[in-house]
Amino acid sequence: MPIKFGTDGWRDIIAEDFTHANVAIVAAAHARYLASQGGQSVVIGFDPRFGGPQFARVAANTFAQHGLNVHLAGTYLPTPALSFAARHLGAAGGVMITASHNPPEYSGYKLKGAYGGSATPSMVSGVEQMIDEGDDSEGPTGTIQNLDVRRDYYMALDAILDLDTLRAYRGTLYHDAMGGAGSGWIEGYVKHAKLKLDLHPVHGVPHPLFYDVNPEPIPQNLGVLSALLRQEEGLTFGTVTDGDADRVGAVVAGGIYFNSHQIFAVLIKHLYDRGLRGRVIKTVSGSSIIDLLCQKLGLEVVETPVGFKYITDAFLEGLSDPAKQVLIGGEESGGIGMGMHIPERDGILNSLLMLEAVAKSGKSLPELFADIEELTGFRHFYDRNDLHLDPAFDKFAALQRAKSWQEVAGHTVREVVTKDGVKLLLEGNAWVMLRASGTEPVVRVYAEGTSEEAMREILEEATRRVQEE
Repeated sequence: MPIKFGTDGWRDIIAEDFTHANVAIVAAAHARYLASQGGQSVVIGFDPRFGGPQFARVAANTFAQHGLNVHLAGTYLPTPALSFAARHLGAAGGVMITASHNPPEYSGYKLKGAYGGSATPSMVSGVEQMIDEGDDSEGPTGTIQNLDVRRDYYMALDAILDLDTLRAYRGTLYHDAMGGAGSGWIEGYVKHAKLKLDLHPVHGVPHPLFYDVNPEPIPQNLGVLSALLRQEEGLTFGTVTDGDADRVGAVVAGGIYFNSHQIFAVLIKHLYDRGLRGRVIKTVSGSSIIDLLCQKLGLEVVETPVGFKYITDAFLEGLSDPAKQVLIGGEESGGIGMGMHIPERDGILNSLLMLEAVAKSGKSLPELFADIEELTGFRHFYDRNDLHLDPAFDKFAALQRAKSWQEVAGHTVREVVTKDGVKLLLEGNAWVMLRASGTEPVVRVYAEGTSEEAMREILEEATRRVQEE
């Protein structure tokens, strides 16, 4: 089966197509690409999935055979720490052996740039092209040395966070690592920074099956954490990191899920209140409350197609042009990056920034978001359906038909946006969006309304019409 690259690399089922032989093929292509760009070294990490250390070692040996010096992690490593290491060590790029939030039977090969973030589309296509060109490597062998970046990564967080506020905080925080690569990393930072909060790890021991759930921070995977938080009140909340710890989620006191749009909005407002400024980058599937909040704060919003690679492009623009500096960039899936850090999603940093926002304000996450709703005059109600359709179903024709819809659930369509899929802007700041998967027979239906009832009606009608037409 051909090796197919996605947004920032390649994912497949372990022992079927994700094999040592195929990892070596991809690593050889990646090595030749980096060498063609003048690269001399690479960093390699892996998450707790089955075979992670072995796949990483295969990749490391392959890079060394192609003359590149390798910094290889000795144990599981969060993706943001791996990306930080690429920039910190001046490497030409990075490799993360992970399938991120995908089920445990999958693994993957994520490409990272020298700047400390996801590979750009041109980098990914460059490696992909090298796969088809064959391998005739000859020359000196590179070295392989141990990568231990934890202390340097923690010190980088020290420079970002308000340590005085965090050290004065005596509240309670839960961290659900979902058995992933973030296991122990927030606990380690609490010890490093000498914080005195009451920290409760959940699923904090690495687990190759992620405790029998997909390691994605969405409500159906967070039953244990939600049950624990039902007993809590006040400022206490639980933060969640996904399989490779680049995405973030949250559950607040009472066991209530606090979604990625709410997290994004709270972090924007918190950074603004700290005196930080810059562009805000959001994907087209993001909540309207982000646009309304930034309008109130006088911050420029840039909307991109779905995928963090587009947000990375905006970060890189900001690195070369101060007028385009990015404050924060985020996507609906919980991937959020900070302009003052690396151009990468970082679930560990975002967890600590949420804690900082609570500690600084003395308000809970729901209270902070309620303040934003009051400031914007907008109530946020959002949900998504993933339609798994018959492979014969023409999902792209369904999206084409949706462009002609005049109304949805009694809400008049006022604008059609085709930046990614089809997004119908409805009267009263409501909207619905249809987006087809590029690799599966799946259509994702997103909806936002200003009441729970209105949002449900929009989502259900759009879901029905996609399948019926």
